[in-house]
Amino acid sequence: MGIFEPYRAIGYITSNVPFSVQRLGTETFVTVSVGKAWQVYNCAKLTLEIVGPSLPKKIRALASYRDYTFAAYGKDIGVFKRAHQVATWSRHNEKVHLLLLFGEHILSVDVKGNLFIWAFKEVNQNLAPITHILLEDKFNPTCIMHPDTYLNKVIIGSQEGSLQLWNISTKKKLYEFKGWNSSICCCVSSPALDVVAVGCADGKVHVHNIQYDEELVTFTHATRGAVTALSFRTDGQPLLASGGSSGVISIWNLEKRRLQSVIREAHDSSIISLYFFSNEPVLMSSSADNSIKMWIFDTSDGDARLLRFRSGHSAPPLCIRFYANGRHILSAGQDRAFRLFSVIQDQQSRELSQRHVSKRAKKLKVKEDEIKLKPVIAFDFAEIRERDWCNVVTCHMDTSQAYVWRLQNFVIGKHILIPCPENQTPVKACSISACGNYAVLGTESGWIERFNLQSGLRRGSYVDLSERRSCAHDGEVVGVACDSTNTFMISAGYHGDMKVWDFKNCELKSKLEVGCHVVKFVYHRHNGLLATVSNDMIIRLFDIVALRMVRKFEGHSDRITDLCFSEDGKWILSSSMDGTLRIWDVILARQIDAIQVDVSITALSLSPNMDVLATSHVDQNGVYLWVNQAMFSGASNLDFYTSGKEVVSVKLPTVSSKEGSMEEGSGKPKIHQSQVKETHCPSHLDCQIPDLVTLSLLPKSQWQSLINLDIIKVRNKPIEPPKKPEKAPFFLPSVPSLSGEISFKPSEPAAEEKDRKVGELENSKRKFDLPASQFVQLLQSSAEGKNFSPFTDYIKGVSPSTLDMELRMLQIIDDEDQQEPEKRPELFFIELLLDYFIYEISRGDNYDFIQALLRLFLKIHGETVRRQVKLQDKARKLLEVHSPTWQRMDKMFQSARCMITFLSNSQF
Repeated sequence: MGIFEPYRAIGYITSNVPFSVQRLGTETFVTVSVGKAWQVYNCAKLTLEIVGPSLPKKIRALASYRDYTFAAYGKDIGVFKRAHQVATWSRHNEKVHLLLLFGEHILSVDVKGNLFIWAFKEVNQNLAPITHILLEDKFNPTCIMHPDTYLNKVIIGSQEGSLQLWNISTKKKLYEFKGWNSSICCCVSSPALDVVAVGCADGKVHVHNIQYDEELVTFTHATRGAVTALSFRTDGQPLLASGGSSGVISIWNLEKRRLQSVIREAHDSSIISLYFFSNEPVLMSSSADNSIKMWIFDTSDGDARLLRFRSGHSAPPLCIRFYANGRHILSAGQDRAFRLFSVIQDQQSRELSQRHVSKRAKKLKVKEDEIKLKPVIAFDFAEIRERDWCNVVTCHMDTSQAYVWRLQNFVIGKHILIPCPENQTPVKACSISACGNYAVLGTESGWIERFNLQSGLRRGSYVDLSERRSCAHDGEVVGVACDSTNTFMISAGYHGDMKVWDFKNCELKSKLEVGCHVVKFVYHRHNGLLATVSNDMIIRLFDIVALRMVRKFEGHSDRITDLCFSEDGKWILSSSMDGTLRIWDVILARQIDAIQVDVSITALSLSPNMDVLATSHVDQNGVYLWVNQAMFSGASNLDFYTSGKEVVSVKLPTVSSKEGSMEEGSGKPKIHQSQVKETHCPSHLDCQIPDLVTLSLLPKSQWQSLINLDIIKVRNKPIEPPKKPEKAPFFLPSVPSLSGEISFKPSEPAAEEKDRKVGELENSKRKFDLPASQFVQLLQSSAEGKNFSPFTDYIKGVSPSTLDMELRMLQIIDDEDQQEPEKRPELFFIELLLDYFIYEISRGDNYDFIQALLRLFLKIHGETVRRQVKLQDKARKLLEVHSPTWQRMDKMFQSARCMITFLSNSQF
């Protein structure tokens, strides 16, 4: 178990497996494959309805019937009722790659020509197939379909180019169509009886009459590639849609026997499936480019327009960053798309518009990829200016301009930022100031320039006069960053020179040499730490204020691909091509966790709440989410999850999480209790930096009230004494008096009650083994177990007045038993309190709270400690432990005061 556990993958819409469409009542649903899982979309708005469980192998074929989904993976066929697997059919000895719904039966065909028929009316685990048919040896099946009105008959297409008509009831081959000397890729039935359409690998579509074995018409694709999908329109229009491996959808008119229209650039990759909705002018298509699109034919010229679609990255992402407090993820991929993924609701994910790309591509008669901007290599954003103006800036591969985006409208901005127009070189680094007003760009030639995001105008250049070319760096600018107050700007060059500039005046303030080439750096604004990555696979951490290296992390064995800080600045997360993700603790100066994945991580980002980690991987089109176990399980000790230097192998997250489930409307995972070990988790880190002092993180008023409790009591003392009631309520018993004042009758004689209470108090004081309160009980049990953590948690949770009362209850008022201290339980508990103070101060934990408690303790019990010899020895030991810690704290405070004075007097 590591800190981050696999949760789920987002951004996957479909794969290269044909979808399955079914109609339930008035709604239509489509089931698609996403690798090892399947998803069901409602076609009304293409909203995600059901996500199936993850399977051991990738899905090769799909079929659906009502609530049942059939998925072929490897040699097995999984049967699912909604999202739950109810049976597994295992009878094939080869991989299954074709499934066909045939009434109340499922036909499955493997790569060796074995055809099995399954009856799923009564689904059970040990179901045996009804029939087995073995096809011919030199007949490799590629597609299967059922002609309408042909009882118990199916047509099977082959890679050799022939078609066979089989009767599955009698297990006999009825007829063989010779074909067209080309491999058959797809075959569909038409609304007209006895007519089918066959798509071949040579790019031709044959409309064939199977009753007479006559060819009616042949269409030829203008683009190269095979015909991979076909569908007939069923609303009365004689149209046939065909899709090819080039991503183009062609619409053929069957009456006029010619091409009617072409949907160019329908998809960026091969068309996998086409489906005309029943009696509707709507065509649905899916492609290997990870998208589903619906086209409607409602224009005057009969052309199709895009009705709705769902898409993800068609190529692996290059850069990812959490946005909107962890609710969204900005992602830039190799497919030239800039996308916004929603972690909570999948239907909110979308691609940011690059302004009429399809219209411009159609007008210029070029592909959309040629119009789109080149892949993004770096970007930065400022959420504070989302409603005012463009708040995202992007750098693109081999592009000398930077572009701005407005996320409020999900569109690219009007301004184009061009640094150094005289010598234009590709922009390599960008950063937006904390205020969101300025963007700083660094180029390949070493030029750094600042722009105003609202107007897009230049606002200064950072030039180092000592450089021979009068630029910021002698070489490529690897990264730029701005501090949180716009006081200075940091830049790094490829040759290892880091420079600190005055943000406003663009003047160089100081330099720092790393000593090796720098390929990437990340700056944390809140703590002023900067992490650099070099070619030697070492992460170096620098303090920008002190201008020196403070940490060095080694462990990766291959090129480091990305790194990021946690929001609190205590962790650094790094990924490498060696397949590892490592977590470094900045305070402990060591690696606290490491995981190994099958596919190397290319980019990562940790959410501001530190609850979810997002990663992208080599040759993977999705974004993978990992959850922080410590955030969701309730265990407070980090060492409970960390593995230290040990590298743990972990599988990538799947589309559907088996261990966790989504909370409705929150997007947060539910971790089952079985995932959390039933062991005691101490609330403190066992491995702590020597001489480190930590605070209690309590509100300042809580521990300060312990010091000023006497002042608070005096302030809260009532000004006037309570007044006697003029008339007592009638239900209170009273006794007559000579003075005329009302006297209330007690329930029992006061003298007897007083004597009884005094006796009980004396008896309780003499009972040594039965402490009177939870305070002394926890103190005694913690001392016996040599673990004061439960006692510390208790006293930190009580109020200052309660803590003062507990300490005063141990106060010795009379000295009658002074010669026999073993008979006084108060002295025993005071000694335990001294042991507790020695333990906590030696550890350096809860320093502020323990100091306030120690002051209150000495104020109440100081005289008792002075009189008892045994307590004096404990007090001397406490002084020996406390003095070094206080000297270090005092020295640190003096250094901090000197640093503050220096910074306030200097212009830096």
